[in-house]
Amino acid sequence: MSERAGQKAQEIDLVDINELVDAYFEIVPDVTTAEQKVTFGTSGHRGTSLNGSFNEAHIAAITQAIVEYRNRENIHGPIYVGKDTHALSGPAEVTALEVLAGNNVITMVDAEGRYVPTPAVSVAIINHNQGKPAGDKTLADGLVITPSHNPPTDGGFKYNPPHGGPADSDATNWIAARANEIILGGLVEVKRAKAAPTKFHFRDNYISQLADVINMDAIRDAGVSIGADPMGGASVDYWGAIGERYALNLTVVNPSVDFQFGFMNLDWDGKIRMDCSSPHAMASLIENRDRFDISTGNDADADRHGIVTKDAGLMNPNHFLAVCIDYLYNHRPGWAKDAAVGKTMVSSSIINKVVAQLGRRLIEVPVGFKWFVPGLIDGSVGFGGEESAGASFLRLDGTAWSTDKDGLILALLAAEITAVTGKTPSQRYAELTAQFGAPAYERIDAPATLEQKAKLGKLSATDVTATQLAGEEITAILTHAPGNSAALGGLKVETKNAWFAARPSGTENVYKIYAESFLGAEHLKLVQIEAKKLVDAVLG
Repeated sequence: MSERAGQKAQEIDLVDINELVDAYFEIVPDVTTAEQKVTFGTSGHRGTSLNGSFNEAHIAAITQAIVEYRNRENIHGPIYVGKDTHALSGPAEVTALEVLAGNNVITMVDAEGRYVPTPAVSVAIINHNQGKPAGDKTLADGLVITPSHNPPTDGGFKYNPPHGGPADSDATNWIAARANEIILGGLVEVKRAKAAPTKFHFRDNYISQLADVINMDAIRDAGVSIGADPMGGASVDYWGAIGERYALNLTVVNPSVDFQFGFMNLDWDGKIRMDCSSPHAMASLIENRDRFDISTGNDADADRHGIVTKDAGLMNPNHFLAVCIDYLYNHRPGWAKDAAVGKTMVSSSIINKVVAQLGRRLIEVPVGFKWFVPGLIDGSVGFGGEESAGASFLRLDGTAWSTDKDGLILALLAAEITAVTGKTPSQRYAELTAQFGAPAYERIDAPATLEQKAKLGKLSATDVTATQLAGEEITAILTHAPGNSAALGGLKVETKNAWFAARPSGTENVYKIYAESFLGAEHLKLVQIEAKKLVDAVLG
């Protein structure tokens, strides 16, 4: 933990934007080295231009590979393209649009040349494809140019197929392999032309449909005061428009866009990171929580949410997910009676208890929102959520909304819960813990090299020789998710009252240890100590 965590960023913390953009065009990556090749993690290819991991060659090659993938899959409709407010997103968009034009792909971009949240791209894709059968040549897909909550030095590039959500591993592995081939070949296979995209009103399309997924009338009529902080991200033009269209008592706390993100508070490691689930990055909003009934933050592409209440401050994402599930499955009569609940294996077990009480089926999957897409697109899953503050859910009538994470509707749901129940989400969570017990939960992040991450991703049950964890008998050692039998990319160890999971990050060079105990904070510390010993032994 940095001594400066939670403090305002200073001049020394700010990236040189000119240097960053120059490096994007000037550095030619060597994809024979692991650090500079195209690699899709849990949410696209990410890196920084400064070390040759996110440069023009990467984006040109990835875009050309996506064009070829589209042809393979017989996708010939338009491709919807959105970008966030990271400095590298603009140059990457220019590169992508030129390659798409060179391949005669119809391309839809923001009509005002502004920023587009990830869920707005997803909703646009779903709208376009509504009623079209699988295999229809006119199906649309999308590109979202964002490294999400990553530091200002980073860029990101992800592909969303016609279902509107994150691409699965079959697609991303093929695209990454083909992109690296193209780079190795000197980019001679990349076709480029002057960009000629079609303008699309992403913001109006998204905002006009919000009443189909959120009870906006209840929020307005109750007069719930909302302080929305875009955190310098792509939702910056959306929150004010949402408040105006639906006559909400809503204030945009910080409407600034700054490629350096110099207004941010530093995260746990002293870096600028737009992580709306971090008490350090959200320090300013937490400090001023008395101004509004509900304060919210979104990361740079608005696919994540942070919820701050007057009575409890920043809610742990797991706590809010549990409250969302409890509320939605009691207030969405238009959803199928057998609509399941989706959660990742590293989310809190209090969710399991809430779902059991609801009498709903629980689907537990590895980290990665892609696992929820099939259920969200066909309505068989009403809600899918991750511990990292990413979630989405169905429209009021039980049809698909965004099949990618949507931080805006989760923030609005916090206001709906307050309006309808008269209780803040944190007050309702206190009631749930009184019923089910109060778990102590924490995720620890630590730096890790690519080699160390690879080792960690190959952990197996045989790596755990212990029979007890923090004084309790080990009841399960899992390397695959029970909901879909997919590999966890790490492992999870369970006891009667506690568990831990260890896995490498798919978006940054860190590893993560998740742990939870229903026996209190002191017992959680014991779980973490023993978990870390195991991980350190594996990493050598």
